Amino acid sequence: MTLRLFKDKITGIGMLICAMLAVSLVVAIGLGLYWRSLPILQNHALTELIGSTSWRPLKGEFGFLPFIMGTLWVTGIAIVIAAPICLLTGIYLSEYAPSRFRNLFVPVVNILAGIPPVIYGVWGIFFIVPLVQHYIAPFFVEFSTGFTVLAGGIVLAVMIFPLIVSIIVEVLQTIPKELKEASLSLGATKWETIKKVILKKALPGIIAAVVLAISRAFGETIAVLMVCGNVPISPHSIFDPAYPLPALLANNFGEMLSVPLYDAALMFSAFLLFLIILIFNLISRLILQKVTQ
Repeated sequence: MTLRLFKDKITGIGMLICAMLAVSLVVAIGLGLYWRSLPILQNHALTELIGSTSWRPLKGEFGFLPFIMGTLWVTGIAIVIAAPICLLTGIYLSEYAPSRFRNLFVPVVNILAGIPPVIYGVWGIFFIVPLVQHYIAPFFVEFSTGFTVLAGGIVLAVMIFPLIVSIIVEVLQTIPKELKEASLSLGATKWETIKKVILKKALPGIIAAVVLAISRAFGETIAVLMVCGNVPISPHSIFDPAYPLPALLANNFGEMLSVPLYDAALMFSAFLLFLIILIFNLISRLILQKVTQ
């Protein structure tokens, strides 16, 4: 009996250590990025770095506002496009689609998650960019190259589509059948049951799916880099080019590091991206807890 209790205690301590290591890894990443960013933080005010729009490394001007806005614009457009389509797709697959069609469609959607991001980028260059340039932008602006926030948002929306759909389908399938049958027995139609019973019950899971998708969209690099234009200006419409933070890192890391503070500036951009994702996840977690209550 004493040996069994000892093994149980050791197992609990081991799991605690593993849990603490997982949490400490996030802290270590944040501290490491902050430490590498210290030179630029010591030479420039934080408000100047975040609020300035001037990006001229050779002149010592490091304004990150265009990159922050580019990241938010592209991610926001991707979620606006993907969320309603994925929600309706998930509802159809879980409530309306025949089982044979659902068993065929879900694996095909999951294949999209395994396609390398560079393939999405190439597809975006040859299909989405010309679509925006020749068929969408002319209705709203006089000229557009096609390498815009909208192009990046469409490519990102397709990339996060399988993640949101798969999670929403799983969440909707966990709703007890008794709730659906009770609603239908009271005279509600199938759509009324979905809207007033199933979606309300599944709302925390749907929010979690969207949050996971946004976290992935924030950090996507190659595909966005290839279709957004990479111009360091703050976009003012969906037909303007953008330069998200991940693209800034991918384009410039390893180059021009002989420029004073340039290395620290790139590390600060990584630290900014880390903070944006962390803050967003914390806020979304609070919202999720509020909705659950």
